[in-house]
Amino acid sequence: MAAVSTAVAGLTAFGLFCAGCSAGGKGTRDEGPASTQQAVRDTPASTVPSGTAKPYSRVNAVMLVKADPKASKQLKDDLKPCTGDEYPVDTSYGTLTGGSEADVVVNVMTCGDSVGVGTYVYQRRPDGTYGNVFAAEVPAVYGTIDRGDLVVTTQVYGSKDSVAYPSGENVVTYHWATGGFTETDRVHNDFNRAVGSGEGDLPAPQTTQN
Repeated sequence: MAAVSTAVAGLTAFGLFCAGCSAGGKGTRDEGPASTQQAVRDTPASTVPSGTAKPYSRVNAVMLVKADPKASKQLKDDLKPCTGDEYPVDTSYGTLTGGSEADVVVNVMTCGDSVGVGTYVYQRRPDGTYGNVFAAEVPAVYGTIDRGDLVVTTQVYGSKDSVAYPSGENVVTYHWATGGFTETDRVHNDFNRAVGSGEGDLPAPQTTQN
């Protein structure tokens, strides 16, 4: 993970690639061994959330990424336990693609500083396997589900920025339509370091919207 996290200091732009599209809330951390030899199947259905939430089956997020041909080899090689069998992976379940069951958003991070290095969306197929329908592999990226849309946030770093204090962030919203994700909104936040100058204070955002 160290090789990936060192790239953060030079990051100045947001980039991503998406499978099958024009072109995020944190979830439960998943643990367990990884395998790259076969399609990943979901585990037996767990408790169905109340309200309008769709049923979901808990998945092994590490196995999903390791078996994903669209995830880079470098990221797969770097995806190792931080301690014991605990991997730096967050998983969210929710409605994104309109299927009968919940989609899965997986965020892969570094162990040392929890910087996101990959965001993936997996759609459940009729045969119980999962297919990659979105992938973004850039330093300091994190995807969440917000009212049925995918929101991808990427921290922007200047040449002198530390990992803890980026210069700003890009927040891009994607909506699923006609079989793929389409960008519907983009917001850039510049962080004003003159406000809240205390060492432990968070920088105040200045927002611009395209």
